[in-house]
Amino acid sequence: MHIKRFSDAKPYEAANHRGVLGLRLQGFEEGGPQNQWVGLSQFLPGGGAGPDSTPFEKVYVVLEGEMTVIADGKEVVLGAFDSCTIPPGEVREIENRTNHVCKMLVVIPYPPGAKP
Repeated sequence: MHIKRFSDAKPYEAANHRGVLGLRLQGFEEGGPQNQWVGLSQFLPGGGAGPDSTPFEKVYVVLEGEMTVIADGKEVVLGAFDSCTIPPGEVREIENRTNHVCKMLVVIPYPPGAKP
């Protein structure tokens, strides 16, 4: 078992993101998960990411607030405990269009060649 306390989570920078603080909850560390990493993204009002895509899938789980997800010509609003999977190669954009912070878990496989 690998325990990581929230107080020990370190911030990370994510490319093409704005108005967000990302904290790595699990991953890229000795004894941590071998297949994926887990982040907590805290998006300020007006914050978001994209448009862009990655060669691996992502899972978003909204914990608090709302996040608008735009992908494949569709737009959907995710609320608390809603989730979605973004497949590899799909161009997506996310936007916090509210006046509240949106807290979202992000689960992503390690990039090819990355070492946990």
